[in-house]
Amino acid sequence: MIPSITVTIFFNSREWDGPLSLFDMMDVSDPDVLACMDNYRVRLIAPAQMADEEIMKFQSSLREVMLFIKYSRDRENLSRILKVNEKRFREVERRAADVIEAITNSGIKYDEEDEVVNVCQAIQEMRKEERQIGELNKAKEAARNFYNLGVDVEKIAQGVGYAVETVKEWLGLEA
Repeated sequence: MIPSITVTIFFNSREWDGPLSLFDMMDVSDPDVLACMDNYRVRLIAPAQMADEEIMKFQSSLREVMLFIKYSRDRENLSRILKVNEKRFREVERRAADVIEAITNSGIKYDEEDEVVNVCQAIQEMRKEERQIGELNKAKEAARNFYNLGVDVEKIAQGVGYAVETVKEWLGLEA
């Protein structure tokens, strides 16, 4: 006979807070009943509850998936992990990148033909896009505020660094 072990992987950046055995799931305290039952335990892999050293023992792209998931809600530590493990994260298998994206919804983009994904570069590009969107939103907000104060649209456009037609569009005015 070949032994088999069931392992559950909790693909989440939060800590597992569910039961870890059959007895934990049940509301039975009678020792006579419990003596007749097997207590099946959950063998759990949960990245949030693992030390980085434990995760680094994985010998497949599961290692990068687990590290990314563990720190996906902590931008500072995620940056640190990506930097420390840059070589590994520069060449992540496409399927692993798919898992990372599906679980963390991190916005990682790559070409479908790519067999490996540079996650570091994808994250940098995503952050660059976020900054650009933030700057655009600030310009739009400034334009609205100045318009509400009665500043001329042409001066607003000059001040925010966008074309008059663009500012008029933001303000809902005829271009």
